[in-house]
Amino acid sequence: MANRKKNVTRLDSNYMQQHDVYIERQKRKKQRLVRRLVLFGLVIAIAFGSMTAYHVNQRAAKADKLEEYQQLEEELAQLKKQETNLEEEIHLLQDEDYVLDIARTNYFFSKEGEKIFKLPDEDPSY
Repeated sequence: MANRKKNVTRLDSNYMQQHDVYIERQKRKKQRLVRRLVLFGLVIAIAFGSMTAYHVNQRAAKADKLEEYQQLEEELAQLKKQETNLEEEIHLLQDEDYVLDIARTNYFFSKEGEKIFKLPDEDPSY
């Protein structure tokens, strides 16, 4: 019973031709709609992908800049410490006794009647 075919003859009438044209129009409309939706989906996917790539690049750039900022902060702290040391040294170098003491220590200048002996820095071998 399930294998029975329906034998219906198609009539060529004006109404059937109009109905065929209507059905064909509906198919084309549906096909255009599907194409537009696919195109719109592609445009959205490309836009979303490009925004995601831009976001990832910006995050990487921010991480690089943050790392560079921290390095520069450390360098600034070292330079400030060096500046305070140099300012202290400038202040000490204005003292004549300190300059004479440095000259005696580093350049072996001596006072009158004073003898300087240089001892080796190495430990004796015995």
